[in-house]
Amino acid sequence: MENFQVRAVSKYNMGSPLKARRVVNVVRGMKAEEALETLTLMPQAAAATVAKTIKSALANADEHGFETGDMVITEIAANEGPRLRRARFGARGRFKPIRKRTSHITVVLEERM
Repeated sequence: MENFQVRAVSKYNMGSPLKARRVVNVVRGMKAEEALETLTLMPQAAAATVAKTIKSALANADEHGFETGDMVITEIAANEGPRLRRARFGARGRFKPIRKRTSHITVVLEERM
């Protein structure tokens, strides 16, 4: 029997992909519901965004008729999105660029018994 996969993508999230990867690496390979419990206890701001993406993937699985209690995170990634470029003007007419980084979070769930 083939294992079918369900995915969810959350794009243009404010926050550095490096900071999001710290959270993503903790939950990789976990059961989806166990990962959600872990994320609620994490102090990082990116944990809320990752949890929201996992909930979306679980909703997609439920919509396709899969048993949500058996879903496991097989792939999860936090990739870099476009940077918002902002300006800060420094002393003596200097220009100090500010790069506000965004991230794309991808979650792939697979049903395992």
